[in-house]
Amino acid sequence: MGGILTTNQFPVNGRTVLVTGGSSGLGFSAAKQLAEKGANVVIVARTKTKLQEAIQELKKAALSATQRFHYIPADVTTPEDCSRVISETTAWNNGSPPEIVWCCSGSAHPTLFIDTPVDKFQTMMDSNYFSSVYMAHAILNLWLRPSPSSSSAASEAPSPSPVQKQEIGPSRHLIFTASFVSFFSFAGFTPYSPSKAAIRSLSDSLSQEMNLYAGAYPTVQTVKIHTVFPATMPTRSLDDENLVKSDLTKSLEEDDIILSPDECARRAILGLESGQELVTTSVIIRAVMAASLGGSRRFAGGLIRGLADTVLAWVVVVVMVFVRWDMDRKVRAWGRRFGASGKKMLPSISAGGDGQATEDDTGKLSK
Repeated sequence: MGGILTTNQFPVNGRTVLVTGGSSGLGFSAAKQLAEKGANVVIVARTKTKLQEAIQELKKAALSATQRFHYIPADVTTPEDCSRVISETTAWNNGSPPEIVWCCSGSAHPTLFIDTPVDKFQTMMDSNYFSSVYMAHAILNLWLRPSPSSSSAASEAPSPSPVQKQEIGPSRHLIFTASFVSFFSFAGFTPYSPSKAAIRSLSDSLSQEMNLYAGAYPTVQTVKIHTVFPATMPTRSLDDENLVKSDLTKSLEEDDIILSPDECARRAILGLESGQELVTTSVIIRAVMAASLGGSRRFAGGLIRGLADTVLAWVVVVVMVFVRWDMDRKVRAWGRRFGASGKKMLPSISAGGDGQATEDDTGKLSK
């Protein structure tokens, strides 16, 4: 237990890290902080000009002059581009695949379900879930399929000792990015939350599958799977979301904890360094996660943290009964007061005929 508490489980100095969505937001902040720790970094996004600007900032943040940086314009919602990204990164990295892949790309379209254009449901799955699936499939096929020669040698050789296993090198890491709504969604996030919940499920499944390859190929570097759950961040993406988000949804998330992308990245990296599989970036997200762990690994970050999460879950399971009741009450009260549009509009008969709420109407729901 002491080793888990004191040893960095996520060393990056001298290693190559691939970050999708790396030109802005959490992806850029994570890439920059990993560069500050000595990593060689490849960033991926759609827009070449943004990637070029981001690369210059990463170079300024480098720990040493020997670090290398590269960018790849790509659409990671397609399996072909994900395969191309991995191939190009491997070629750039002198024939070695990246040791760490962090999937940060994604988008949100938070609207009420029946108001959502039907194509947006597919867009959310493509942008958030399938972009992670395709990238994971491309890199895991490279990491987990040993060459015929190494596979033959592994089958003929005796099982290595613990000392020999340590000489293989540090684990590789595949990191997904999910959301608070992976655990607890609410009105207005219906198009978005299933795509993030799917990522959490993908992470749990792959985490168990990695044991298969660790047992079959004891002389190959192990692979660790993680999912980061960032808090709300004041980014351009959030501004875009707020343009389509209903007033009802905004009122329900008034108490959200807002963290800068830099702070979210810092907390996420600390969690990775401590060995956590599911990495939360705020107390509220951790509390809700604790009540939703199910079959997820509870002790990946150490015995003490695992026990703390178990105790926390006992408390939060009771608390969440009242949280859900209160959320339901607020939504019903909103419907009675403003109608079904989700907008802060009063019936014309009581709003001076223009259908708009008066200026002194704060939108707070009556008790």
